Amino acid sequence: MIRSFAILFVGVLMTASVSAQSVSDQAKKLQASSIVIDTHDDTTQRLLDPKFDLSVRHNDGNIDVPRMREGGLSAIFFSIWISSKILGPDAVKQALDQSDAVRETVRKHPNDLLLATTAADVREAKKQHKIAALMGVEGGHMMGNDLSVLRTFAALGVRYMTLTHMDNNEWADSSTDKPAHNGLTDFGKDVVREMNRLGIIVDISHVSDKTFYDALDTSKAPVFASHSSCRAICNAARNMTDDMIRDLAKHGGVIQINYHVGFLSQEFRDYEKAHPEAEKEIKDEVAKRCGDNEAGKLVAGDQVVRDWMAAGKLPKVDWTAIIQHIDHAVKIAGVDHVGLGSDFDGAVMPLGMQDVTHILQITDALLKKGYSESDIRKILGENTLRILSETERVSRELNSK
Repeated sequence: MIRSFAILFVGVLMTASVSAQSVSDQAKKLQASSIVIDTHDDTTQRLLDPKFDLSVRHNDGNIDVPRMREGGLSAIFFSIWISSKILGPDAVKQALDQSDAVRETVRKHPNDLLLATTAADVREAKKQHKIAALMGVEGGHMMGNDLSVLRTFAALGVRYMTLTHMDNNEWADSSTDKPAHNGLTDFGKDVVREMNRLGIIVDISHVSDKTFYDALDTSKAPVFASHSSCRAICNAARNMTDDMIRDLAKHGGVIQINYHVGFLSQEFRDYEKAHPEAEKEIKDEVAKRCGDNEAGKLVAGDQVVRDWMAAGKLPKVDWTAIIQHIDHAVKIAGVDHVGLGSDFDGAVMPLGMQDVTHILQITDALLKKGYSESDIRKILGENTLRILSETERVSRELNSK
């Protein structure tokens, strides 16, 4: 999720309506027969609004059931997110409220959704023509430095936790904060070990490079990056270097490519640095349109930037940048170690990828680049299912001792 307006500026720059790209019949058939998993979606923020109905099509945002079905999405990780400025009991309470909102949404729509906590559950949802709903906690600060809270998250169905968010917490360094712990503290390593025991995937998106390597060294299960892209293409601290991607793969992990334009294009990062004054202008306009509503900020930000786009004030980035990052990661790590983590409803998509209906274009583009159907299935979801299965296996082994 993007919550810093400095980053939001880069992110919201480039969302604009474009006509849907045409896709081949082969791509449509492949998508329909594959398990397609998105490992990071911030739609949870919208679920907190009692007026928001996930089961109907909306004209704003990126995700709802009709559009997920149209795009062929089989499984979605709803992100549990609280600002890393919020700490202690309040953060824990808000995280639990969001988990409840996801579970209630599934309960209210049993014909569309199935709460999934295992790889087998995801496959079962596909068989039942339902969308598997999973949960990931985006930031270890939400456990309040208490392993019993982590155990509660696991019991509620959380299946990954991002070790940090934008700020360091008391036991791990973030990629977007000044180092305070030289990676993971001893307690941070205990957190990773307990996640292994509980069957919670260790997510290294948002963490510092040293935290990443400490997590790799500590975890007995593969780790993944739920929503990160390639630093070699776009030099953002949130992205992974080629060496990190290689080492992630050596440990069986997966980099889930983030669609956020601020992590796709170096041009945007350069533009942000050259125009810092725009951040305040966007923030002020967004506040006028939606106040302090977290979910509404991104929707309003999208519209503000589309207005600026229409005025011809901003540069452009195309959805094919996603393919560039996927292809680069495959070249570095191998096709068994790349997946999809869009950041839908938590960031802003490039032109041509304005919502989940457009993910068919990814399958089509990979076919046109010469990827085999079996390799595309891995990227679409099978690699993520392997991570889930391996994490479950490690959990069983640790609990049998």
